[in-house]
Amino acid sequence: MDCCICSPMASLYRPPRNTICPSCYEGAKCMISFINELEIDRDAANPTKFHGLKPQASKGISDAFKCMKEMREREEEMREKLGFLDGLVLALREGIHTDILIKPGRGPPIPAHRAILATRSEIFRHMLSSDDACKAPAADSISLLELSHDDLRALLDFVYAGALPLAAGTTTTDIAEDKRLYSLLIAADKYDIPFLRKLCVRRVLATLRPANALGVLEVAETCSDRVLKDGAMRMIAENLEEVVFSEEYEAFATTNAHLAVEITRAVLTEKMRKKAEIVI
Repeated sequence: MDCCICSPMASLYRPPRNTICPSCYEGAKCMISFINELEIDRDAANPTKFHGLKPQASKGISDAFKCMKEMREREEEMREKLGFLDGLVLALREGIHTDILIKPGRGPPIPAHRAILATRSEIFRHMLSSDDACKAPAADSISLLELSHDDLRALLDFVYAGALPLAAGTTTTDIAEDKRLYSLLIAADKYDIPFLRKLCVRRVLATLRPANALGVLEVAETCSDRVLKDGAMRMIAENLEEVVFSEEYEAFATTNAHLAVEITRAVLTEKMRKKAEIVI
């Protein structure tokens, strides 16, 4: 079909040759639907905007394009804002006016800023201001012994920048990257940093594979994360032989007997479900 939108000759078409192909038609519908959903969410966040009047029921393509331009402007503004906030990262990396040392379980301590830590985590705020044995006097230190120096550096980078570091090499085979994510996820859970937890879960799910499914399951259990646990269980069930006959499984089953039982039950339940579907 000659499409007046995506055809190379579209600029030459004149009515009545103004038909569009199914792909452009569906794309336009989806784009307008998406813009309408954004408008509904925005109106829900600001219910007094219309003072009792209902917003426009639907947007046209020109309105959708205008909205997309506004979104691009907001994105550029956000990039400028993030660039401005990079000064906090510079203060961390160059140790500018730091007032506390953070000691990892292994490796040298890292200088940081009390105010930044306290605003990012209620747990850190309590550690830095309480009057009990955990109190950290001025020019003193606190210890996060469960973290290595590199893991602590990654945690502080996130606290200051609000972003996870890009994975080195390929994200699907880097074992060190897996362990770093697990450490950050556990730290996010322990020190109550919801945004870090959300990003870690998203990254872990994106790199979930048979080779690391057991590790993900173990971390999910530690952090009581149902989404991660379900994802890991599905990956194990779909790749049972590869996982169960791996060297890691024996050690995993020894230290996580209850999870090994859950794996067995999940696999048998799935088999019973498939068998029932065949019978029906």
